[in-house]
Amino acid sequence: MSKAPALQIGILGFDEVEVLDLAGPYEVFTTAARMAARMAGTTSGDELQAAARWQVHCISQHGTPVRARAGLVIQASRSFAQCPRPDVLVVPGGVVDQAAQCPATQAWVAEAARHARLTASVCTGVFILASAGVVRDELVTTHWEDLDDLRRQHPGLQVREGVRWVEHGTLLTSAGISAGIDMSLHLVARLAGQALAERTARQMDYRWLQQAD
Repeated sequence: MSKAPALQIGILGFDEVEVLDLAGPYEVFTTAARMAARMAGTTSGDELQAAARWQVHCISQHGTPVRARAGLVIQASRSFAQCPRPDVLVVPGGVVDQAAQCPATQAWVAEAARHARLTASVCTGVFILASAGVVRDELVTTHWEDLDDLRRQHPGLQVREGVRWVEHGTLLTSAGISAGIDMSLHLVARLAGQALAERTARQMDYRWLQQAD
């Protein structure tokens, strides 16, 4: 019996991205795949077998490096044109004005979200989702410092504060920076089970806040 195609997880990269907004989810999903491979050796289950084959990509417009906030250079692994269609799309935050106003980024995010099983933003990444038309009137959140700006720029959105993340069907948005790790672990649980998410958090020595509120 042939295996189903590997789940493709795409994380957007752009200049002035917040390092942990991108690196946190990347670490969660790649660690989860590694832990799934270990667990699959001792525990039966199709979900673990599938999770062990997850492929995680950092995707920039041209596949070239991006300069994150504070100057860290991150090498993207795929371009918009060359990347596999993401099953899970993660849009980090940071200083997002340029990315949110870039027509190529707007078009790619809109198309990727249209086909993704799950779409998630970290921190101010929700501004990119909004500019691309992915969110219009949904329940969302962002970094505490940007809540008022989000309400002002996108008044149709239902903006929640004081929460780690908000789940609205296949759309998830998180609060600032480290909240993206909590949300990503929640996505692991949603995709492949609670046990793998807990094993991933343990491997990362991370105290996972499992509740959105």
